[in-house]
Amino acid sequence: MRKLKYIIAALAGVFILQGCGAYSFSGINTSATTFQVNFFQNQASRVNPGIDQDFTNQLQDLILNQTNLDLVTSNADVIYEGEIVQDYVAPNNATADNTAAQNRLTIAVNLRFYDTKDPNQDLEQRFSFFSDFSAAQSETVARDAAVQEIFERITQDILNATLAKW
Repeated sequence: MRKLKYIIAALAGVFILQGCGAYSFSGINTSATTFQVNFFQNQASRVNPGIDQDFTNQLQDLILNQTNLDLVTSNADVIYEGEIVQDYVAPNNATADNTAAQNRLTIAVNLRFYDTKDPNQDLEQRFSFFSDFSAAQSETVARDAAVQEIFERITQDILNATLAKW
C-alpha cells in the first residue's frame, strides 16, 4: 500500500512537470532563439539628444538579461521597432503662490513587435510612463534620473507584453 502511494505521487509529479511545457521560470514562452531591436528614433515634438539611443540600448540589455535569446542585427526570430512619440514636462502640483511645486515628465513609445515564427503574436502598442520631480530642482538635473526610471518601467512593460505575456 505504501509503495502504491509513492508510485501515485511520482506519476502526479511527472504529469505536473510535463504540463509546464516550454515555460521557463522567468515566464518567457517562445520558440525564438534570436531577437533584434531596431533603433527607436525620437519623433517627439521636444527632442532631447541621446534618449533614443539610451532607450534602444536599455531595451536590448533588458531582453539579454531576462531571456536566453541572442541579440542579432538582422534576420531575428523576434523584432522590436518603433519610435519615441512623446516627451514633455508639465506642472503637477501647485503651491500657495500659484507656482509649480512638482513637475511631471511623461514619455511615450510606440512599439511594433514581430514574431517571425508565430505571426499571431505580432503586436503594435503604445507604452508610456511618467516620473515626478520637485520644481525646486533644475529640470536638467532631475531629468536623467526621471528618464532612467521611465525607461526601466516602459522596457519591462514591453517585455511583459511581448515575450512574457503578462
